[in-house]
Amino acid sequence: MGMYFIFLRPPLLTEALRYMVSVSQNAKDNNPGIANWLQKVFWVMRGYIFTTGLLTIFISFTSFHKNLPGAFGIFALSGISSIGLMTVVNFIIGSDFKWLLLSFTSLWALALILHRHHK
Repeated sequence: MGMYFIFLRPPLLTEALRYMVSVSQNAKDNNPGIANWLQKVFWVMRGYIFTTGLLTIFISFTSFHKNLPGAFGIFALSGISSIGLMTVVNFIIGSDFKWLLLSFTSLWALALILHRHHK
């Protein structure tokens, strides 16, 4: 997901414009610096998403894999506060990607459930 945000995602999606009840040219005309500003915002977001994924993989091979106390709770909370929240917001705004995000969130939840039952 981080790689998508780094290399493929444009700063302003069509669905963002729909949500703002605007058209692309109108938004650019009224806010000429918005695309440039959003590009910088997404640089930060891209780095955050990539780093979160990297740390999640590392933690899953260390504390989560070893069943250290509190690891399950941290993983559950991090899923709710990241991909869970992103999915809820995308449903609220009617995103074109809401179902894709829901599939990622469902995989996260399924992995947690399977881990809990595997113990």
